[in-house]
Amino acid sequence: MLNYKLKIGLAPMRRDVTPRPGIFNWEKAEERGHKCVEYIKKNFTSENVSFVDLEGINDVAVMYNEENAAKVIEKFNAEKVDAILIINCNFGNEEIGAIVARGVNKPVCLWAPMDDSFLPDGTRYTDSQCGLFGVSRQLQRFHVPFSYIETSTVDSDTFAKGFQKFVSVSCMVKNFRGMRIAQVGMRPKPFNSVIFNEGELMEKFGLQMIPVNLAVVIDKYNQILKENDAELEEGAKLLLSRYEMDDLTPPLLKKVYAFVLLYQWVFKTYNVQAVSAECWTAMQLGVGAMPCTAYSVLADMGYIISCESDLHGALTMALLSCASLGKKVPFFGEFTVRHPENKNAELLWHCGPFAYSLKNDTTPCKNVNMRQWFEVKKGEYTVARFDQDNGNYSLLAGTCKSTEGPYTFGTYLWAEFENLAAWEKKLVEGPYIHHMAEIEGDYTEELAEFCKYVPGLVLDTVK
Repeated sequence: MLNYKLKIGLAPMRRDVTPRPGIFNWEKAEERGHKCVEYIKKNFTSENVSFVDLEGINDVAVMYNEENAAKVIEKFNAEKVDAILIINCNFGNEEIGAIVARGVNKPVCLWAPMDDSFLPDGTRYTDSQCGLFGVSRQLQRFHVPFSYIETSTVDSDTFAKGFQKFVSVSCMVKNFRGMRIAQVGMRPKPFNSVIFNEGELMEKFGLQMIPVNLAVVIDKYNQILKENDAELEEGAKLLLSRYEMDDLTPPLLKKVYAFVLLYQWVFKTYNVQAVSAECWTAMQLGVGAMPCTAYSVLADMGYIISCESDLHGALTMALLSCASLGKKVPFFGEFTVRHPENKNAELLWHCGPFAYSLKNDTTPCKNVNMRQWFEVKKGEYTVARFDQDNGNYSLLAGTCKSTEGPYTFGTYLWAEFENLAAWEKKLVEGPYIHHMAEIEGDYTEELAEFCKYVPGLVLDTVK
C-alpha cells in the first residue's frame, strides 16, 4: 500500500562570516532559526508528518559551513528523511545549501522568514530574502530541483499553505520513486488504448510492473471461498445493508466480497502500492462474479485499484491519493457523454467501482448485477491523467465542479468544466485517453510541483 508517513528535515542556515553588528549578526540569525524550527515542530507535527532538526551537528543547531553540511547530510540520510526545508535565517549560505540538497537527494524547499523591521539607527539584522536569491541560483547551478515558499512569517497563512503543499509533493515523490504496480491478468482485447511500455516505465522512472497470473488469482479466490466463510458472511451482510438490491446480486454477495480478501492478498503477497486489474471479462468467466463493488470497499480501505487493465490510470490515482496524504479517496471516472443541456458539463462515469464513501446521500444507491449505482457527492474535483506518446510522458491536470444532470446507472459525477470543448480536443489529440482519475479538492499546484522532481515528466494543462 501507499505510505503517507513523512519525515521532514529542518535545516536552519546562516551566513558564515566574522561576527559584527548588522545583517550578518550570528545571534539574531540563530535565534530566529530556533524559533522557526520550534514553531514548525509544534504546529505541523501530525500523524503523517514528523521532523528531524539539527541538534547535535554543532553547538547552535544551525548550519553555516561545509563541515556542518557534511554532518547534516549524514544525519538526514541516517534518519531517512523524505524531504528538506532549508530556512534562510539571515543571508544564508548558498554553497552549503546546495551541498546538503544534493547530498540528501530528496525534495527540498527553500524559505526565508520575513525580515525584521529597521531599527531607528537604520540597522537591520538579517536580509533573509536577499540571500534567498543567491541560494536558489546555486541550487539551479547544481541542477537540484527545488520548491520554495514565498517570504513570510512562520505563523502566516502563506507559510502554512506553502508548507502543506510541499508536504503533499514530497509524499507523491516518495511513493512514485520505485513504485510497484501489480498487473492482474491481461488487458481486454479491444482495449488497445490502455497499452503501456513496461520497460520504458522502469528505465525512465524506476517503476516496477509486477505480473500476477490470472490462474494463480483464480486459485486463491477459490481457496478464500472455501476457507473464509465466516468473514465472507459478514462482508455480505455489510453489502446487503448498503444498497437497494436487484434480484440477481444478493445470492452472490459472498462471492463479491471474496474479491476484497483476494486483493488484500495480492497487495500483501506481491508488496505493491497499486493494482491494474482485468475486471469485466476474465474475472466473470473464471469465478462467476464481478469485482466492481469489492473495489468500492477496497478503495475506502486505502487500496488503489484501476479497472480495465489501465496501469497509467492506477498510477494517476496513486499520485492523487498521495497529494491528499491519504485523506481523500481517488476514483476513476472516464469522460463518457456530454450533458444534454449544459455545453460545459460531462459525465465522468464507470460501471461501479467508486468508493462507497463518495456517494451523494440525496440520490439513490443501488446494486445491480454486482455493480454499484450512485452519484458522487457535490464538490470541486481535480481531474488528472499520466500518459505518454512516443516515449514522451506528461501529466494532465485540471479541475471541475459538480453540477446537476440526468440520473443514470453506474457510479458517476456530472462535472462542469470551464471549457469542455478544450478538454475534448485535448483527449482526442492525445496522448491521453478518456480514462481519468479524480479526487476531491484542487491539487493542480501540487501536481505541477511534483513534475519538477521527475525528470522526463512534463505537466500539461487544458487551455
